[in-house]
Amino acid sequence: MKFQTICVLGLGYIGLPTASTFATHGLKVVGVDVNPQIVNGLQNGHLHLYEPGLRTLVQAALRSGNLIVAQQPQPADAFIIAVPTPFYEDKRADMRAVQSASEAIVPHLRKGNLVILESTSPPLTTVNLVAPILEKSGLKAGEDFYLAYSPERVLPGQILRELIENARIIGGVNPESAQAGRDLYSIFVRGEIILTDATTAEMVKLMENTYRDVNIAIANEFSRLADRFGVDVWDAIRLANRHPRVNILSPGPGVGGHCISVDPWFLVEAAPDLTPLIRTARKVNDDQPRFVVQLARQILGDLSGRRIAALGLAYKPNVDDLRESPAVEVVHLLQSAGAQVRAFEPYKTDYAFNGVASTNSLQTAIEEAELLILLVAHDQFKNLNPQEVARMTAAKMVLDTVNGWKAQEWQQAGFRVFRLGVGKTQ
Repeated sequence: MKFQTICVLGLGYIGLPTASTFATHGLKVVGVDVNPQIVNGLQNGHLHLYEPGLRTLVQAALRSGNLIVAQQPQPADAFIIAVPTPFYEDKRADMRAVQSASEAIVPHLRKGNLVILESTSPPLTTVNLVAPILEKSGLKAGEDFYLAYSPERVLPGQILRELIENARIIGGVNPESAQAGRDLYSIFVRGEIILTDATTAEMVKLMENTYRDVNIAIANEFSRLADRFGVDVWDAIRLANRHPRVNILSPGPGVGGHCISVDPWFLVEAAPDLTPLIRTARKVNDDQPRFVVQLARQILGDLSGRRIAALGLAYKPNVDDLRESPAVEVVHLLQSAGAQVRAFEPYKTDYAFNGVASTNSLQTAIEEAELLILLVAHDQFKNLNPQEVARMTAAKMVLDTVNGWKAQEWQQAGFRVFRLGVGKTQ
């Protein structure tokens, strides 16, 4: 199947790189977003998110004339839905964006078109939600048009490379739909393209992130046990991983981002009677920020009025993505306990939330602090010189929640060092 035009709905961390990559490979692409600020910004060359290399890619796509940005879909040979799928407060999947995007395609859907859902979704979304909406066009999925699910599987910070090099799973509502998806993605994907059915593809994406969530949960529980027993969990994990069939991931202040902290709930929602382990792992990871705050209490005592610098707000190192970030939750909990928190996120210095001073420099964040808490292992934090930090702050204590600092170096600079998962002061 040949494609000349595609329409990408949703210009976030996945949709924008995908649209730009297709455009730089010669296709005419309409990138659609319902947020007028995002659309206006892109039309004027301004990006609303940070990803290494993305600005150069988007500008090249726009300059080529192959990428245009709009608020409404246009007719195309293929449509890709890459909109957010968050969850409600009760952890049920919020599929309103997928539903709206599917409805927006209906007026433009023609016989022989391909529609691909990339948004992470509960099992059966493609066949039970998207297909019936698209069939309001009078066309039949799998007969008159092709319909498939192909999950994004990229790592923030490595999106542009992994978009091209990673294996791509394409699940069709029938084999012909999966093959049409392969024809589209083979335009730029160099990794293996594997065909399956739509519901299996949905399940695979959720399984991948749920596996990691459960592994991180056991690492976080190990950190709590190590704290109680006076063990260094980081050293213990290193030794345990010498076993040829053991691979324990790293503990930390919790689990964030739009994938690992969200996807397991889609399985719990779909089959609550079959997912007690997945639910428990989610609870462990959601509770980890409270464990970090309890460590701060052990260090400072009553947190009311205590001055704390929170270093890092992103959900993982070296990105600007704050979605579901455990670091943000730690700051909120510290604030609720009465602490005076100054937060510094180098990749998003303009971030602000009620009651917390978000600073635009490290020195402003730490100069009056009593305790520095390392919440995100950004390279610039890991590479700090503790001697220089000591000259910038009144603090004499640090709490490292991500094993980002060498304790001995900070001790030599005059700091008392506390570490998550290490049941002793250093």
